[in-house]
Amino acid sequence: MNLDILTLFPEMFESPFGHSIIKRAVEKKLVQIEIHNIRNYSQSKHRSVDDYPFGGGAGMVMQVEPIDLCMQHLKEQRAYDEVIYLSPDGELFDQPMANQLSTKQNLMFLCGHYKGVDERVREHLVTREISIGNYVLTGGELAAAVIIDAIVRLIPGTIGDEQSALSDSFQDDLISPPVYTRPADYKGWKVPDVLLSGHQAKIEEWRHEQSLLRTGQKRPDLLK
Repeated sequence: MNLDILTLFPEMFESPFGHSIIKRAVEKKLVQIEIHNIRNYSQSKHRSVDDYPFGGGAGMVMQVEPIDLCMQHLKEQRAYDEVIYLSPDGELFDQPMANQLSTKQNLMFLCGHYKGVDERVREHLVTREISIGNYVLTGGELAAAVIIDAIVRLIPGTIGDEQSALSDSFQDDLISPPVYTRPADYKGWKVPDVLLSGHQAKIEEWRHEQSLLRTGQKRPDLLK
């Protein structure tokens, strides 16, 4: 999988992608992540990429030209399954969307900043707009990192036990059941007997019941 990220702040991705599962996926060559500085495509001698909005108003707007030039350059190298703009008013990101995107080969992510991007970017250059929640961030970088983390961990070979990802919360519209590890008794806080029984069918039945119970208590909207 190839992931290309267009941003004004490339350094923001150094930490999220430099550790743990994402780092291992890159090292295994399961995914290639490239960060592209939109400022490198500015036609201004000062490398400016934003300007005042037509009609007035507070804030600055990212210009269409440097974004378009960057995208054109990348599209000459590969065809993209999706060109994604991270936006507060986009589709709400969820696990089924992560599953679907994890099957793609080439994805491009555009991280907005300031008051957003020139509307012509949204009208002509992106194929999909995604939001990670009903709130506003300083820019799209953190949202892109969240989505990419959720996608990459689903790529076969990324996680040692591939069944682990399939049993995550929201994979079947349910929250995951409680999990325990050693010791079986700590300060009198005991692990449920069924998990120590060795009876796998009963364990799976218990886990499913717990998932239903937890979902009803914490996220009843999922049961609808």
